[in-house]
Amino acid sequence: MTRLSYDRYCEEILTQTDLLREALRHGDLTAKTPTCPDWTLAQLALHVSSAQRGVEKIVRDRVKEFTVPTDETAGTAGAEAFDADSLDAHLAEGARQLVETLREAGPETEVWTFGAEQTAAFWARRMTLETVMHRADVFAAVGAEYTVDAVLAADCLDEWLEIVTSPQAIAYRPAYGELAGPGRTLHLHATDTDPELNAEWFIDARRTPVTWRNTHEKAAVAVRGPMTAVLRVMYRRSSVDDGGVEVLGDREVLDAWLERASF
Repeated sequence: MTRLSYDRYCEEILTQTDLLREALRHGDLTAKTPTCPDWTLAQLALHVSSAQRGVEKIVRDRVKEFTVPTDETAGTAGAEAFDADSLDAHLAEGARQLVETLREAGPETEVWTFGAEQTAAFWARRMTLETVMHRADVFAAVGAEYTVDAVLAADCLDEWLEIVTSPQAIAYRPAYGELAGPGRTLHLHATDTDPELNAEWFIDARRTPVTWRNTHEKAAVAVRGPMTAVLRVMYRRSSVDDGGVEVLGDREVLDAWLERASF
């Protein structure tokens, strides 16, 4: 599937952050987030901004080596010090700074990333999709209807599959190395997209390394539904039973995948 342009990713960082900010205005910042239960809404928002600001520094300083933090709550400390207005301003400023730095650097600038692609383009895409998915968490917490442009949602699934099957991610999160097993094949099918988007995925997890491709192909289990619904279920933002998707075939294969493929 074709990626978005670098300029489009930069624009989407701002757009998705603005949508997230608008939803936050309707929520209790001290309330726990149902899909990220270890965080309050304020902590989740601060996590998003901290990620954006951390990437901005990597790109601005042309960082070439980096140690991945092991603290899963990194970037959420101090959330209680923010009120609604100051948190909103913090989010807006962080996104603005990141986009300015990305645009100044350009897509080919070499920087450290946790993937095979060691350029600023990796981070433009990663921060767009990071914000897209955490917007789902915020919308769930405030009871808002969550939808995503089909092209963005399909790109989210592409990137997610790239990450959970990559050697770098497997080294960091060993559960990804347990995705493979006898008979484990999955077919994901978005039913509401333009056929030209080719929003279907066949995941072959019968052996290591796990591979995937954008195609219609028979699998042990199939997940069908609207693009946003498939995205939310596969990202574990909705339950399989209540997420608005149809599951055909071996449910145990899907459950085994979801258990190990959290991201």
